[in-house]
Amino acid sequence: MEKYPIYSIQRFNCNSVEADFYVNTFQNHLVTHPFVEQAHRHNFYLMAFFTKGSGIHEVDFGTFEVHPGSVFLLQPGQMHHWSLSEDIDGYVLFYSQEMYNLYFGEKDIDEFPFYFSNSATPEIVLSDAERISLTPYFEMILKESATSELYKKDKILNLLDLIHIDLARKYQENVVPESNSYNAKLKEFNLLLEKNFSTQKSAAFYAGALHITLKHLNRICNDTINKTTTEIIGDRIILEAKRMLINKKLLINEVAAKVGYDDYSYFVRFFKKNTGMTPKEFRASR
Repeated sequence: MEKYPIYSIQRFNCNSVEADFYVNTFQNHLVTHPFVEQAHRHNFYLMAFFTKGSGIHEVDFGTFEVHPGSVFLLQPGQMHHWSLSEDIDGYVLFYSQEMYNLYFGEKDIDEFPFYFSNSATPEIVLSDAERISLTPYFEMILKESATSELYKKDKILNLLDLIHIDLARKYQENVVPESNSYNAKLKEFNLLLEKNFSTQKSAAFYAGALHITLKHLNRICNDTINKTTTEIIGDRIILEAKRMLINKKLLINEVAAKVGYDDYSYFVRFFKKNTGMTPKEFRASR
């Protein structure tokens, strides 16, 4: 995993003291930071809004098409890279959880549905009308960031919050209404999963830890992200295994052990069932 760097916001701000926020047009971003087209991670939240051009965006081994109206919202630790047309443009924003949560007090950034977990899709596709409506917010943030006006940070954060609200409404359009009441429990499940996926692989364990029945946990998972509890657990294990397999210094049986499989053969079967490739084939494809 050392092959893929983890960038901080300071890396993009020329190591300035502004450690919590960065904004740029996408075209300028690529010119001044061409290294971002190679696979990497961040320790902050990222929002990319495309207004022109096309291409491919790979996030944690999922592939998404880029076109005008594409919005991507990435959480800290997610690995991604771009392959974009020369006429690409739009906006890119980086921001820290600490900055957002401190400013809004009781409001948590990960309360937005696209930040609940690594299982949440990072992509939102806007219509032409929605893209046109949202663009002025990004323009105002870009202009404000270049000033030294009074309440600069307040204005930027409130504009960012408005963007999040509009995107959250769009994100929830296709979600069954009842699932909104499940969000807190889904978040709880994902926090447990992050801590335990390498040692606890039983859906019943997580249901018990959440003090609900397995049937109810499956209903929550199905209604919010259209997957069973077992599928979500499997997805998290596979994601971690893929991240480790990229580091060719690790033997495949070491990767298996790190994600909780002492039986190497079982791990290989599990990996192939979920990805269509053996771990060795996946490693060779990277």
